[in-house]
Parts: sequence; C-alpha cells; structure tokens
Amino acid sequence: MGLIGKQTWEFSTKPVLIATGAVVGPKEGEGPLGQEFDTVHQDPYNGQDSWEKAERRFFEEACQTALKKANLANDVIDVLYAGDLLNQIVTANFGARTLAVPFLGVFGACSTSMESLALAAMTVDAGYANHAMAATASHNSTAERQFRYPTEYGGQKPPTAQCTVTGSGAAIVGRTGNGPRITHATIGKVVDLGVKSPFEMGPAMAPAAVDTIARHFKDTGRTPEDYDLIVTGDLARVGHKIAEELLGKEEGLFFGDRFKDCGILIFDPDQSEVFSGGSGCACCAVVTYGHLLKRMERGELNRILVCATGALLSPLSSQQGESIPCVAHAVVIERGEWV
Repeated sequence: MGLIGKQTWEFSTKPVLIATGAVVGPKEGEGPLGQEFDTVHQDPYNGQDSWEKAERRFFEEACQTALKKANLANDVIDVLYAGDLLNQIVTANFGARTLAVPFLGVFGACSTSMESLALAAMTVDAGYANHAMAATASHNSTAERQFRYPTEYGGQKPPTAQCTVTGSGAAIVGRTGNGPRITHATIGKVVDLGVKSPFEMGPAMAPAAVDTIARHFKDTGRTPEDYDLIVTGDLARVGHKIAEELLGKEEGLFFGDRFKDCGILIFDPDQSEVFSGGSGCACCAVVTYGHLLKRMERGELNRILVCATGALLSPLSSQQGESIPCVAHAVVIERGEWV
C-alpha cells in the first residue's frame, strides 16, 4: 500500500470484495432498485418494538447476509469497521455485540459506508487482517427523531429536504477470493461553506464531494473516461446538480452520463415523501452493495468511483446555530477480471 498524491491510498494487493449484504425497508423496496437488494422488509419495525431496535436488526441482518454469501463464520472476521447516525453509534455498538467480533467504531455520518470500506481495505492490504468487514445502517424514523422532528410530529419539510433510507449495507473484504477488487481510496477533508439548515443536506455536502472527487483525479492522474461510473453518496437532486456544476466550472471535470447519485437512484421521484431524494448512512451502502455490484457482476460496469458524502452535524450544534461541516470519502472498485 502507498500514498499517491496528497490524499489517495493505492492498494498494492488489491483486496477482494468477497461478499456484501443489502437489506432495506418497504419504501426502498418500492423504488426502482427494489429487485437489487438481498432482502426487502415490509415492516419498518422489522419485528421490533422501537425504531432504534429495528435499525439494529437491519444492521445485524446485512452482516449475516454477507457472511452467509461468503460461506464464512463470524469468527473468521478479524475486524469490523462500522458506524451509524445515532448518538454514540449505538446501532453499530450493539450490532457488534451480537456479532462478537473485534470492533472499531467509526463516524462519518452518511460517508460511513466508504470510510469503513476504505479502512477495511487498508487493514487487509497492510496485512493486519485476512478478513475485514465494513458495515453501516440508518432508519428514516430514527434519523428524524435524532436530527429533526419525530415522524409523529408531522412537521412540514421543504422540497430540498431528503428522505433517510431505511436499511443496512455490509461488505466483507479479504486477501484472496473471487469478486471485485478495491484498488484505491481517496480520503476527504472537512469542508464547510456555511450552510446551517438541516433540511439542506445536499447543498451542504456538495462542496465536500467536489473536493474529494477533484483530488482523486489529481492524485491518480486519471480522466473521467477511465471510469464507467462516478457515483456520489446522497446529494440527491439538489446537491448533485450543484456538485456537477462545481466540478465543471471550477475543476474542469465533466462526467456527463457517467455521473450518478445514490440518493437519486434509490427512489422514484414520484414516490410520496422522498422530496429531493435519499440520504442516510444506508443510502450509499445499499445502492453500492446491492445495485452497483450486481451491475458489475453482470459485466455492465468494470471500474467505478463511489464517493460517499457525510454531514457532520449534531442536534446540539444545529441548535447552537453552527454551520454544517461535511466530508466525502471515495473508493475505487474494479471488476476482478478487469484489474
């Protein structure tokens, strides 16, 4: 493994993305990608008696799905990197208790999926683990209660708001095996252009996505044509448009149809209450570990850059009038036969 440029890790062993799990709730299953997920639950409570317990159950199911698909037992996992949106990352903490594997908790808000995947690949590439797991989860009702208002409150939202994805994504990274390879990771800087409204996540996160994507191309010397797809995590329709304009005007990067967003892909725009699109830790995780990797398996994609975006706010910082610091982390995934 080595550092190329200023912020990009190049993995010399090209760790293998052995297996993934993508578990979602009913609204996500109704969207255009519904058939691409491993499990779609019709009950947002997932058989539990609270939203928080439901989110934890989604997390545990995604991890167990990945293990089952890889034909591996829990005790083969040398380290689990995981986090979520809730205070003290309780979903990941309690989920790790159930899995009973070595655990390192991370918090990158909605960038957690690629942050954890980058760390898992780094650990395997450096020889500190034979198998590492990366996982995250979110739930619409836990996130609303945490960062805005409980759904029971029925507060009005502007069209720029986003719908937190209910679900969980998990990935197992190994030194050997069959599957896509993780070749690079670009670690983002915290960017804050002064957006304060918790209903403006897309505009707040867009500059961080632009900063990381531009840095990736500078560090690697690659061009947009080197990728079949460049995907942001959950900027949704408002933030994605801003990012596209900034990349073109300020960085001279034009992606055209190669530029997509998980928050736009996961929901049909005509679905009720999705507003400008999806968000949440699970958004990038389930779209990547479900839809995008299935496209790679079908031979439709050979090399993709997935840039997950995160808004690093807390209820307390918002109440005190602070602006929203944001970060984005990008990972390159390549089809095994193509590396």
